[in-house]
Order: sequence, then C-alpha cells, then structure tokens
Amino acid sequence: MDELEAALDALAAQDLDGLFDPALLERVARLAAAANRLAAEVTRTVRRAEAVGASEHDGLTSMRSWLRTHARLAPREIGRLIGNGRALEQLPSLAAAFAAGRVTADQVAVLAPVGSMEVQAEAVGQGIDLAEIDTLLTEVAATRPHAELGRVVGHFLARLDPDGPEPDPTEGRSLTLSTLFDGRLRIRGELDAVGGEKLQTAIESIVQTSRPAGDTRTRAQQQADALVQLCDNQLASGDLPVLRTQKPHVVVSIPLQDLVDPATGPGTARMGFGATISAARARWLACDGIVTRIVVGPEGEPLELGRTHRVANASLRKAVEHRDKTCVFAGCDAPSHWCDVHHLIHWADGGDTSLENSALLCERHHTKVHHGFRIERLPDGRWRTYRPDGTQILIGEPIPV
Repeated sequence: MDELEAALDALAAQDLDGLFDPALLERVARLAAAANRLAAEVTRTVRRAEAVGASEHDGLTSMRSWLRTHARLAPREIGRLIGNGRALEQLPSLAAAFAAGRVTADQVAVLAPVGSMEVQAEAVGQGIDLAEIDTLLTEVAATRPHAELGRVVGHFLARLDPDGPEPDPTEGRSLTLSTLFDGRLRIRGELDAVGGEKLQTAIESIVQTSRPAGDTRTRAQQQADALVQLCDNQLASGDLPVLRTQKPHVVVSIPLQDLVDPATGPGTARMGFGATISAARARWLACDGIVTRIVVGPEGEPLELGRTHRVANASLRKAVEHRDKTCVFAGCDAPSHWCDVHHLIHWADGGDTSLENSALLCERHHTKVHHGFRIERLPDGRWRTYRPDGTQILIGEPIPV
C-alpha cells in the first residue's frame, strides 16, 4: 500500500503541460484501466471485510454502516460496492476482467443480477452452462458499448424465465430528490420501460416544440427545461390533487425591502421546501403570482395577515394572451399556456398591473429578461428584444463564426 500511495503521489506531481494529444490520450486510457483495477481491489477487500465481520472491530454491525461513516460514501455507491462484491464471487471470468482493468465498476453492477443466487439456481435447473454465460457476458462488457451490455443482460434474464409472472412495474421505480446547499435540486431515479417511455414522450414533445432561433442549449439543458415546463403546465392547469387544503403552488418568502431592492440579494428568499434563492429570482417569480402580505413582529411572530391578491388576474391574463398569442421573445413561439405574464416595469417598482405593462414570456425567456435581456413593444404593436449589451436580436441575422 505504501508503494501504491508513493506511485500515486508521483503521478499527481507530473507536469501535464508538456504532454500533447497522443501522450495525453494514452495517459487517460492507462489511468482508466488502473482506476478499474483499484476499484476491483476495493470491491474484493470490502467483500472480504463483510464476510469476516470486520466492521465489528470499530463497533459497527455492518460494512454498510462502516462505509457510510468511515469512508463517507453515498448510499448508492455503498449498495453498488457490496452488490458487486457478492456477485463477483459467482462470476469468476468477470472478476478476472475487473481485476485486469478491462471492465468498470458500473459494468459489473449491470452484470451483478446474473450472479444472484436465484438466477444461478434457475440457470442450473435449465442446464445452462454458467461458466460459458460468465465468459460471454464478460466479453460483451469488455468490448461493446455500455448501453448494449444492459440490453444483452436484460435479454438473458428475460429468456431465462419466459413464462414467469410479469413483474409489477412500480416495484422497479424509484425517484430521489436531494436539495443541494445552494438550492439546486439533484434528481436520481429509475423507471421501468413503460414509465420511461411515457416520460420521454412527454419531454420530447416539449423539446421539439420549444426550439427558438439561435438555440444553443445542449440536449441535456433542453430536456431539463422541458421537465420544468411540464411541471409548470401541470401546476397551471389546476388539476393536481389538493395539498394541505390548497391547490399545490410554489411558495417564496422574502422581506418586502429585499423584494423592492433592485440588487441581486443572494440567499435572501426562502422557498416552500427549504431552498434559498436570490431576491432577483424571487422578483421573477413574483412577476406573475399571488402575493400575501404578512407583518412580522420583532420576535418573528406573525402580527397581521394582509389580503391575498393575484398580480395578474384571470381577465388581464386573457387579454394578454389574446394580444400576444405566444412568447414575445425574439425567435420563440412557445404557446400562451407555457407563459407567465411579465411586468415590463415590475409591480414592486411601481409598475402598473395593466395590459400595456404586460407581456407573455415562457419560463426560459422570463428568466433571461430578469437577467439583463430586455423587451419592448412599439406603438405599431411589434415586439423588440435586446441583449444585455443593448444590441437588438434580429431574426435571421448571421451567426458570428
């Protein structure tokens, strides 16, 4: 172990500035294989520690607990590490390839179900040569794309028990939402084939109908925006189940002085599920929302609850939708039911809640306008969009190269 740590220190000290494309790529390839070999050793050692109950030495009842507290691993990584160690005991060809650096820990996790006792017993009962299956699947893992490996393993497991009961799709579904320190939400989950197809179909429908001119978003960004838009559409429809006597809605709490202050005000407002956002983001959300005034005493106790009112009422929204039809940002034609009613001059800054001071903007471009972009409506009714540097966005203008 001392020699390994010394070798890693030497690698970390190597100057990469003198390396060029071929040498860099070779270094990456060799390091990736070495990382696989290290992962294999960690997996093998964890499995041995689990088998002999080594965690008891530190007063813990399981390696899961030890890995969570002493190695500070995430639950998902712990589950994969322990599952891989158990499966590799039944798949010697895969274990050898892992130890040689030819396959990754993720690939081992895909193959792990093949090493389960239930699958092994079913295979033996059908006269299947387990050693041959181990060899064949290991070769697929070492030579074929990762996505193809999953399909091959799924096909094998399905053919192993073709007459078995159809699994309950809900048993294989999971969704974890984790709020990060800055309020961002990390999403991790898994859906069955049918559930996944439904989600992809819904997201793709929004992606394909929300592609404004000059869109430079990555595919991942387009899909994330589409998922948020899907939630916006459902919340706006009013058809979701009632939550604690009210229809579900986004909640933001912010002191009045911060709401009217034009400064960004990072970490000023607090949302219903505990995330903190800037005052600027809160002003954007308040542009087309319901406002409730609460007077708070010196000890933080509510003293008075003012009347709740909607900034843009239903009649005004209908008028704005009738006039604008779609998002008015240059190059965007997002439909009206995807849009917020934006105040050209924010109501917190004294702007009227009127047709003349309103515009339809989709979620993405509403954000842009609250972050430096600007829209204005000419006397002839046409809309103009300007970048933060004051230049106008003209549809059909050549893209700089």
